[in-house]
Amino acid sequence: GVELCKMIGSENFKLLFDIYHMQIDEGDIIRSIQTNHQYFGHYHTAGNPGRNELDENQEINYPAVMRAIVATGYKGYVSHEFIPKSEDKIAALAQAVQVCDV
Repeated sequence: GVELCKMIGSENFKLLFDIYHMQIDEGDIIRSIQTNHQYFGHYHTAGNPGRNELDENQEINYPAVMRAIVATGYKGYVSHEFIPKSEDKIAALAQAVQVCDV
């Protein structure tokens, strides 16, 4: 995706940085953000493993990831795209917002 952005060379062509999939496919999320942030127009989250809540049962350090995103100067939104295991889906979303509010 980054190579395509470089080839197109337009500020109007950006990528979605899927934090969950980047962890699965490549790892080293923070370095990827620091190195290529200029090509990302949007970010979204999910806990890994399982694409579930952003809770203590998943492996991504979301506060550190969010601090890396903020450090790039990003001013857009971060969306939450996870499948809650708990019955209280609103509480799961509220928890995700709290975890990512740095």
